[in-house]
Amino acid sequence: MLNDMKNQTLKFLRNGKIVSLDGVDPSRTLLEVLREDLHCSGTKEGCGEGDCGACTVVVGEAQGKTLKTSAINSCIRLAHSIHGMAVWTVEDLTNADGSLHPVQQAVVDCHGSQCGFCTPGFVMSLFGLYQNHTAQGKTVSREQAQQALSGNLCRCTGYRPLLDAAQTMQNLPAVPTNSAQVVAQLRQLADSIAPSPAHAAYKAPNNLGDLLAARQRNPQAQLVAGCTDVGLWVTKGHRQFEQVLDITQVAELRQIERYPHHLAIGAAVTLTDAFAALVAERPQLQEFAQRFAGLPVRNSGTLGGNVANGSPIGDSMPLLIALGANVVLLRRKGMGMAHRELQLEDLYTGYRQNVMAPDEVLAWIKVPRPVKTNARRKPVAPCERGEFLRVYKVSKRFEDDISAVCLAVRLQIEKGVVQTASIGVGGVAATPVRARLTEAALRGQTWNPATVEAATQVLCKEFSPISDMRASAAYRRTVLGNLMQRYWLESQGEKSTRLHQIDVQELEGLPLDLEGASA
Repeated sequence: MLNDMKNQTLKFLRNGKIVSLDGVDPSRTLLEVLREDLHCSGTKEGCGEGDCGACTVVVGEAQGKTLKTSAINSCIRLAHSIHGMAVWTVEDLTNADGSLHPVQQAVVDCHGSQCGFCTPGFVMSLFGLYQNHTAQGKTVSREQAQQALSGNLCRCTGYRPLLDAAQTMQNLPAVPTNSAQVVAQLRQLADSIAPSPAHAAYKAPNNLGDLLAARQRNPQAQLVAGCTDVGLWVTKGHRQFEQVLDITQVAELRQIERYPHHLAIGAAVTLTDAFAALVAERPQLQEFAQRFAGLPVRNSGTLGGNVANGSPIGDSMPLLIALGANVVLLRRKGMGMAHRELQLEDLYTGYRQNVMAPDEVLAWIKVPRPVKTNARRKPVAPCERGEFLRVYKVSKRFEDDISAVCLAVRLQIEKGVVQTASIGVGGVAATPVRARLTEAALRGQTWNPATVEAATQVLCKEFSPISDMRASAAYRRTVLGNLMQRYWLESQGEKSTRLHQIDVQELEGLPLDLEGASA
């Protein structure tokens, strides 16, 4: 039976043709299949953990009549997760006549390749940018180029030429993808794919009922939702899974539903789309959203996966705790389903442990929408929409790095008094946590330096962080206090609280004393 379970066919679209591979193990990665089975050696294996971007490919799927394309890391993406999708590797970009794609030509013209090992990954990230911007007639800014390449590392430090290439490719003759043709081919591919048998090793149900039924039958199966963490268990932990249950194709869980008082974000919604929805409601979250891993990780990973995984240094949870988010858990009951709802911080019982029963699935994250102030009441400047929300991530690298400390603070202040306080913290305990004692120290207090100082003292003592490779316990406590002080300064309108926000040009010409300090 075990051999029958693993004898599954993987089908996807590449270069307009259906690729069909038999007997693909459920634990094999897309990178392994590309390099070992299809001999696509242009896709490189670098870090094996989604950090360097050398393995980047672009995948596409039909959404209605449109084609959605995304750059992803193939090294931590399980191969069966792209069943029924389209895939582009660096070998697929050259035109039929041998001429280079505008992305490749721009990299050549701008001298964007140095040692060359990382180049295919950069080219594919640029191809993802080309598909979603240049091919649609949109101009690529320097900032957009930086975001598109945020998941790619160059050990030769050749970033400037690659950013130049991102802006140069839009000036070359366009080579658009025939999206309508690809969508039609994907539809034909979907029609040719038979439903997975009940005993299949890798199951990806497309509706909620089938998911819950499969979970009830296979409570021991490994749940995946984007694979950005489970992929590491395979590449770094060398784990093998007898059965995998993939939620990312469940239609009901791929939606973001907007209600008067909250957003219901399905567990299968990608981090890219989930953060876009949160930023649309709270624009001050833009920078934090872009610092959540690199773009290829956000394109694969899901908000539900990040929450269910429960890592104490997972960045979404402190923010969601501060926003007052709830989670909805579902399980099959009889011919229907049963659900329960709880505050997000109550989901966790210990390090990567939670209250979910073996047959339960995290289905939705419910996020309260911003509270608007009465139009006649003057809010405390510069509080946005009746609340003042900030989330801070401290890590060794500014982009594409794991937090040492993450702090999210949301206060509602009326007439100079803190009415409500909600604070989420990561990196200071075995789970993401709510700073309940600090919240209590703030509620009902006048919003002034004395209150901030008192709350800072409570915050620094509320948790007992550990020392590890990312930071010492003392550092984490000190950072928490400093971030609370930063929050106070920003609540008073101070804008130059972060190094990258300082305008260096404004500082040029300032007289310096002999020790190099500004006079």
